[in-house]
Formats: sequence, C-alpha cells, structure tokens
Amino acid sequence: MNRRQFLQNSGASASAVSAVAVSITSAAAVLSGEQFAKAAASERVRVGVVGGGGRALSLNRTFSANPNVEVVGIADLDPGRLAKAVEEVEKRQGKKPAAMKDFRKLVDDPSIDALVVGTPDHWHAIPTIMACQAGKDVYVEKPDGHNIVEGQTMVAALKKHKRVVQMGSQHRSTDRMKSAFEFIRTGALGKCLVAKAWESTRQGSIGHPPDGEPPDGIDYDFWLGPAPKRPFNPRRFHGNWRWFYDYGTGDLGNDGVHRLDMAIAALNVACETQGDPKVTMPTRIMAAGGKWYFDDDQQFPDTLQVTYEYGSDSNSPKILTYEMRIWAPYIMESQSEGAMVYGDRGYLVIGNTGWKAFGSGNRLIKEQDGDSFEGPHVQNFIDCSKSREKPNCDLETVGHPASVLCHSGNIAARIGRQLNFDPKTETFIDDDEANALRTRAEYRKPWTLPEV
Repeated sequence: MNRRQFLQNSGASASAVSAVAVSITSAAAVLSGEQFAKAAASERVRVGVVGGGGRALSLNRTFSANPNVEVVGIADLDPGRLAKAVEEVEKRQGKKPAAMKDFRKLVDDPSIDALVVGTPDHWHAIPTIMACQAGKDVYVEKPDGHNIVEGQTMVAALKKHKRVVQMGSQHRSTDRMKSAFEFIRTGALGKCLVAKAWESTRQGSIGHPPDGEPPDGIDYDFWLGPAPKRPFNPRRFHGNWRWFYDYGTGDLGNDGVHRLDMAIAALNVACETQGDPKVTMPTRIMAAGGKWYFDDDQQFPDTLQVTYEYGSDSNSPKILTYEMRIWAPYIMESQSEGAMVYGDRGYLVIGNTGWKAFGSGNRLIKEQDGDSFEGPHVQNFIDCSKSREKPNCDLETVGHPASVLCHSGNIAARIGRQLNFDPKTETFIDDDEANALRTRAEYRKPWTLPEV
C-alpha cells in the first residue's frame, strides 16, 4: 500500500481529528506564527503550495499550522515573496519547506499528495489540471479559472482522474454560514424567490503609471504565462493584476464570487426547505454599468449591477442580483459586502462577521456572530482528501457554478445586452460575440490549456 492509499484508507479517523485540528489552528494562533505539534508523519497530507504572497501567503500559514499537514515545498516567481513564505511556514511546522521558482517540480513530485494554488486568476487552471493528471488533490483559490472554458476543463480533469478539488470560498465551511442555513431551514423566512449579493467597499484609483522594467529576479515572461506578451507595468503585477482582462476577473470575480456563492447557498437552502428544485446555472443574465467613476487603467467596471434569472419557464423561478459600487464611502444593510435572501415572511442578511434575520416591519428576529477564518475550510479539504468525499466547496458542484456567475456577468457587462445561457453546455445561445469571450482568443505557447 502506498502513502496516498494509506491516507485515503485512514479517512474514517478524519472526523475524529478534525475538530481538534480546527480548534488548535485558530486565526489568532496562525497569524502569530505559533508552532504546532504535528500528527505522525504517515498521517500527514503532504502539500505543495503555488504562490508565496497575497492569498497564497495566508494559505501557506494556515496549511502549515494544521497538525495533519506538512508543507513540503513552495513555488513562486518572486524571490522576496518566496523567502517570506518559507520563513512563515517554518515557524509554524518546525520544518523548512523546499523553495523553487517552477511549480511543475511540485506537480512532478510523487511524494506530494495535494497542490494548493494561490496564484493570480490566469494561473489557476493550468496547475490545477496538471495536478489532477498527476493524481494529486487540489485546493485552488477563487474563482476557479480565468474564464468559463478553463473552469469546465478543470472540472473535466477532476472527474476523469477522480480527484478532490476544493475552491477557496472559505465561507462554506464556517459556523457562521452553517448556523444561517439552520435558521433558514426553520421556515421563518417563508417562501423565498429572490437573493442578492453586493460589494460597497471603497477602493482607490490605480492611476496611469508608465511601463517599466520588472523587479530584479522576476521571470516576467513566466509570470505572464498564457496571457499575451505585454511590457511590464507595476499596475499589471502584484495586487492590481485583477483589474485587467488578461489576468483577472475584476471585483466581480475577486470579492463578488464570495457574496454570490453565499447568496446562492442561502437561496438553495430555502429552495430545499420550501420544496423547490435547487438553482444551479442561470438561464438569463443582464448587466448594466461600466467604468463610470475612476479615471485609471482598470478595465473592469467600478459600477455594476447584474441580474441572473433562474427557471423563468418553470413553476419555481428565482432571481439573483449583484451590485458593486467600489467608490462608495458607506455600507449597505450594515455590511460593506454581503448577501441576502428574501422571503414573504422575512429576510436574512449575511456578512463577514455574522448574520441577522428580520421579519415583518423589519423587526430583528435573530442574529449570530461569526468569522471568515479559512482554517475550517482547509481542514474540510484535508478530511475529504482522506475520505474521498466531496468537500464543502467542491469545484464541480459549487465552485465552478459560482465562478460562471462571475464570468457571465463580466461578459454581459462587456457586451452591454441580455444574454441567454444554456446551463447544460455553458454556452450563450445563438451569440457568437458572447461565446468568443468564454475563453482566451489565444493561449501563448508553451502555456496552452492542457487537454483532458
């Protein structure tokens, strides 16, 4: 029996250690750099992390702090970020991980059980697909890929190779969300038809800086990967890449994917409670908005409203809306970003630090605090890597559908008209212009999308 088979066969004990692991790896302890006692080496999931900064740095900290994980290696193209991630991991697990530039060394390492992908969006799909093909499970940040076709290919890879792939919408694993679902199941909201998600956190202008040279030690051509060759610009790099079509998905795919997924999750619990079929993919998408506020290089809208319609030709139609105003110096429904589900007896507001339910006359019915710490989501992935069960944000059934909302909303905004969507094929009906945006016009060699 090889190591990976042993870990999968030990899944029965996963639930027993889960609660202990999560309680040990509290957010405060992880951030402090506290070192944690590890499980026996034979019981640890050996992990390689692609990325050393931003979200990837947080994931390096959380995975290495988990008693049931050993971070074996980290790959990053920025030497400074790589060194910082190695230092943070060594603090928490008491063992220094290998450091490298090329993520393919992690994919090719037969001793590694799982790959964690914390890169910019344009680098989500290729490492995930390659890892699935190499027999590894994957934890990949949101959204699933840079576009719809990438997400479809990632799903095809996990299905073909029978891998566990968790998308990093950590809200799915929090007690905050679970308790909100329990409340919805009481039926206190009545019949629910509408859900809403929003972002109203003010962001600044990214300006119009001139092109220049990449920082010393950066392999910029590798960083571009499948994206078109362009001169280096500081706003197309760390932190701000998400605002450009070549690499990101705008704020709709950055923060909006969390709020949309929270809204869909709550709406589906309501559907289940009231005996309606669950919603999966929309049939119509309408968007309005654009770059109306900031005079800068950002390509995605700073002002946006998207409406998603589900099952309008059925007996149980539903609507999901999304609002984004990243210039607003105020919050909405007591939350800078959040999700709501509306029923004919009450409504529920879910934020990052808790939820509140209101009834007739906006009377507060119930509320509960909570947090958004990713520790339980990481533990859920580790448990499922052993048990082979679907994780809380399984890419096929949860993560990819939520990501399609972001991609299709962005496409509707770019085209400026209503789109009719076929949920089975994930294509736009009789719309060549919209379908052309389901993928890149060209993948720059050698970084073509792997065939599955």
